[in-house]
Amino acid sequence: MRFLTVSQLNTYLRDLLDADDLLNDVWVEGEVSSFNRHFSGHCYFTLKEGDAQIGAVMWKSVAARMATLPANGDAVLAHGRVAFYEVRGQVQLYVDTLRPAGIGVLQAQFERLKERLAAEGLFDQSRKRPLPSLPRRIGIVTSPTGAALQDMLNILRRRYPLAEVIFAPCQVQGAGAVDTIIEALYALYETDVDVIIVARGGGAAEDLWTFNDERLARAVFASPVPVVSGVGHETDTTLIDFVADVRAPTPSAAAELVSPDMTELIDDIRQLRNRLDAAMTQRLTGARDEVSHLNRRLALCSPERRIRRDRQYIDDLIRRATIMLERRIALAHAHLDGVRGRLQALSPLATLDRGYAVVQSTTGALITDASLVAPDDCIEVTVRRGSFRARVK
Repeated sequence: MRFLTVSQLNTYLRDLLDADDLLNDVWVEGEVSSFNRHFSGHCYFTLKEGDAQIGAVMWKSVAARMATLPANGDAVLAHGRVAFYEVRGQVQLYVDTLRPAGIGVLQAQFERLKERLAAEGLFDQSRKRPLPSLPRRIGIVTSPTGAALQDMLNILRRRYPLAEVIFAPCQVQGAGAVDTIIEALYALYETDVDVIIVARGGGAAEDLWTFNDERLARAVFASPVPVVSGVGHETDTTLIDFVADVRAPTPSAAAELVSPDMTELIDDIRQLRNRLDAAMTQRLTGARDEVSHLNRRLALCSPERRIRRDRQYIDDLIRRATIMLERRIALAHAHLDGVRGRLQALSPLATLDRGYAVVQSTTGALITDASLVAPDDCIEVTVRRGSFRARVK
């Protein structure tokens, strides 16, 4: 009679389940019960459907990725592989993805929340702020261990190494992730950053559900500086995408949006410098032409030229006046000479020069007739040179 030991049987069952392709990639729907998170971080629970049940294990690394852990009574969809645990002889489901079976319910809750926040004005385009063209400091909120961080840092260093990057680490999924993201945001609000990126890499819908939290949306809305959301891939949409000032399809795209390309800046500066040189050359040429024109006008209107011309005019007037004065003087001299000649011709002295004399009485009366004197009268006789007294006989 052939028989198997317990260990041989368990090994056989293990190998049998491991070889089954369906059981290595299976989705199972059920209700969570007996949920227990061990101090090691691993989670152990049971999936039930009516009277049927199967034990389930979710390792610590998987649990850390979840925004919220399931509770007893939750209807879930669990993905993973079915394996045989040899030690206890149990068939178990090793879960690598867990999402609510009623994902449609969560989506409905999401839509209602989105409508309410939109009604409050959190999504208004009028409040969206433009990104700074030349940021001095760029804040990043993301996981310190994800590839998204390194991708963004590489892009920022390549495109715009002048900016200082201030990193605020946080947990981007799993229990407590929302609180750490909000803490990181408010830590950056206290710094002098010009723009903030909130980012994480792609993942399943439940992995990104952290970014649909109302408290996080309001924290983003409260930012004093522009916020860029770069969560997931291009097809993923979360609540903070609507609240953020700018949505980027990926973390890498977010880094490109906030950073100007250094080579383009250098080209722009070079073009501006050329335009400035051309403008300055044109202005200088125009200024030189204007100065030349003013010099020509100044030469025509020069005070020295006018003084020289007026001085010449005055000299000419003086010369003409001198000529006219000399002519008038000459005419006056000639007239005086004529008057002098006539006066000399009519002068009594001239008559006296011819031997005549002027006879006056002692009283000074002019004697022009002999009858005016009598014998023994004294008379005054004036000749050309001198006078004398005489007595009439």
